[in-house]
Amino acid sequence: MKKFLLLFLLISGFCAQSQEENSTKIYFSQALYYHLPKYEAKAKRAYRFNDYERGSFLFDSLVNNCLRYTFMDNFKFYRLNQKPVHLYDYKKPVYLITYASWCVPEKGEIPAINELAEKYRDKVKFVVLFWDKAGTARKLSEEFNKKVSVVYIDESQNSDPFVIQNLKHSLGLPTCFLISENKQIMDIRRSIFLPYNTPQKVSYERNYESMEEGISSHLTRASHEKEMATLLSLEQ
Repeated sequence: MKKFLLLFLLISGFCAQSQEENSTKIYFSQALYYHLPKYEAKAKRAYRFNDYERGSFLFDSLVNNCLRYTFMDNFKFYRLNQKPVHLYDYKKPVYLITYASWCVPEKGEIPAINELAEKYRDKVKFVVLFWDKAGTARKLSEEFNKKVSVVYIDESQNSDPFVIQNLKHSLGLPTCFLISENKQIMDIRRSIFLPYNTPQKVSYERNYESMEEGISSHLTRASHEKEMATLLSLEQ
């Protein structure tokens, strides 16, 4: 009886969560439209007075309270062969990292991305988005392994929606988005910034741990939800 009650509570909780998500589906661009102006005003004031701790707190609050669990818009970017591709063309969960040529990654960040892309190649698609021209993105792509999909957006030729501008100009670079299979944003993180003289091994370990923690947590949650869905279908 206790096992049946526990199963009932788990299934009920899953159903309630699914219904809530379906009835309150909000897109990333919508959340930015409503919450970004207030965040920017407070963040500019914090950074004006070099209050980086406050600035970091404001960013985390924006993510946790306003952006997490929204749904990423289906925007367009380009492969290195200049052929267009949309975010929703990727059927797996996506780990999206935004860069620009003038934004230098941590010395251990790219090796960590390459290692994780290899480790999770069957479960997560790693996408590195450069805000640059095709030639620049092609040259920068040489540092990434073949499991990482390197794409670009040339802003001088961009005519895509509101979300494109804010992916770059509002949250800063580099920024990482963990996006579920159904394109729900599970987490948004800024890359780690360590002191310049940090050894590469330490930089690699810190970056690897930070990214891996978010990915493994999401995959665990996704696996649990699928198990609950299977139990529900069997009960029906």
